Amino acid sequence: MSVIELTINDRAVRTEVEPRVHLGDFLRETQHLTGTHLGCEHGVCGACTVLVDDMPVRSCITFALACEQQQVRTIEGFDNDELMRRIRHSFSIHHGLQCGYCTPGMLITARDIILRFPDADEARIRLELSGNLCRCTGYMGIVASIQAVLQDLRDNPIAARDVAPETRREQVVSTPAAFQTFTANAANAGDAVTPAATVAVAAARNEPATETQRKGWTAIDDSFVVPFPLEKVWAFMGDLPSVTACLPGAELIDHDGESVKGKIAIKFGPMSANFAGAARLDRDDTAHRAVMRGAGQDNISRSRANGDVTYTLTPEGGGTQTRVAVTLEYMLQGPLAQFSRSGLVKDFVRRMIADFGARITAQLGGNAAPEAATDQTKFNVGSLVWSVIWGRIRRLFGKAD
Repeated sequence: MSVIELTINDRAVRTEVEPRVHLGDFLRETQHLTGTHLGCEHGVCGACTVLVDDMPVRSCITFALACEQQQVRTIEGFDNDELMRRIRHSFSIHHGLQCGYCTPGMLITARDIILRFPDADEARIRLELSGNLCRCTGYMGIVASIQAVLQDLRDNPIAARDVAPETRREQVVSTPAAFQTFTANAANAGDAVTPAATVAVAAARNEPATETQRKGWTAIDDSFVVPFPLEKVWAFMGDLPSVTACLPGAELIDHDGESVKGKIAIKFGPMSANFAGAARLDRDDTAHRAVMRGAGQDNISRSRANGDVTYTLTPEGGGTQTRVAVTLEYMLQGPLAQFSRSGLVKDFVRRMIADFGARITAQLGGNAAPEAATDQTKFNVGSLVWSVIWGRIRRLFGKAD
């Protein structure tokens, strides 16, 4: 048993939990919050969706221990949230529910869609809803409910005081003109209107940091050090076949020096995806900075991914080492979209970046890839679950890595 401390619906909780217990079971069995419904228990249907630090996650495949020191909000925690009140009312009058089993997850997902895409049309709403399954309604009433709330918000914006406390900052980030009253109130309270990640990326590109620039995207920053001089590392990272060989699960199909076609296979529990697409590499030899922009689609789930990988090289250790600073920005659409924003997935991405650095080091040194990173056919996120969870446990008890 391990001790976990977190906040659930604005209530501090400190209790013991088995490392293998999923968040959905923890909420239902120990916290008696049965509004969170468990359907497929494989992360597919979306009925168990809750917010963790204001990001929608599948509670049936998220370990409770992974939510240490985080804010969890279930469907029971929106009583004072004006936006959720409007969504519930709209679902009622537009017949967006029948048996009601999918409804808790559907409501939370609808709220997330409204915050991230205030100008969403029907096609966008249906695409974003594709990760939440409903066996009753045919989705027409659900889509109509969300459209009605979006129109209502344009006519009657929400004041900051009427939104769940820990979600206010994210709403400012995602809010265009439709929420002008809310943005003004939040700015007066001292909240930042533009996400830090967007500011950093825009500054690196010498572009204005507008709050609509990366709407719906997730940004992750990390870095690693390679024990070789900068010029050697820079030359290596301009060789697309070599770089592709260092990416877990990636397979190169064709390239012409600046553009590349390929695919990357990912497995998350029972969910598998094989994204096929193309990317283009733009390099700045003076600044030792490059951006790879790409897009792809998984033909089975019909999920689509867009991503930019920006990396900047700087010398360290008197020129004997090179630090590679990486910014990964991505947007995932379709059934797999809900996985893209959870804290656990961000941990996985950071592990991928670290693995990428280890492979580059091995390649430059003329060695084989590390044993843990030898599977080129599919990147299995599940194989990293216990290493991520164990890392969090060790940090909790103050043990060195």
